[in-house]
Amino acid sequence: MATRPLVRIAGTCALALALASCGFQLRGSQGSAELPFSSIYVGFPETSPLGAELKRNLRGGKAVVVDEATQADAVLDVLSESRNKQILSLNSAGRVREYLLLYTLVFRVRDNKGGEIMPATEITLRRNISFNESETLAKESEEALLYRDMQGDLVQQILRRLAAIKRAPVPLAVPPRA
Repeated sequence: MATRPLVRIAGTCALALALASCGFQLRGSQGSAELPFSSIYVGFPETSPLGAELKRNLRGGKAVVVDEATQADAVLDVLSESRNKQILSLNSAGRVREYLLLYTLVFRVRDNKGGEIMPATEITLRRNISFNESETLAKESEEALLYRDMQGDLVQQILRRLAAIKRAPVPLAVPPRA
């Protein structure tokens, strides 16, 4: 009987060692993605929670978030940001039973000379939420929690798309032939 806990501990240690030796990492545990630029200006309003979270994640990496667009290697322009709530289904009495929450962001990335690095890109996240009139306060809290979760997902998608940007190689100056 006393050997069972030892076998479990040994099995857990062996599994942890095997996962560590194969290079396994949880998604997002490598710190941050390598960005193809060293500084970025993020065009969100100062009061935007999405902008604050994105800046925090960028600062956690190797990119420098600057306050002026003229000082940045890349400029993230926010073209639109919206949160919507649509009725998804009704019950037999015609009352709302389920909503669809939508969080949409449209942005583009330019270089410091105004050239477009990434064209206008739209990211739309969707979540379903059930609704019950007798639990209105709890459902409002759940809705706020879902929007906060979607905001975190949106930041991660933006970071992955920024990391996937391929910068055009700088042409080398070729001396003219004489």
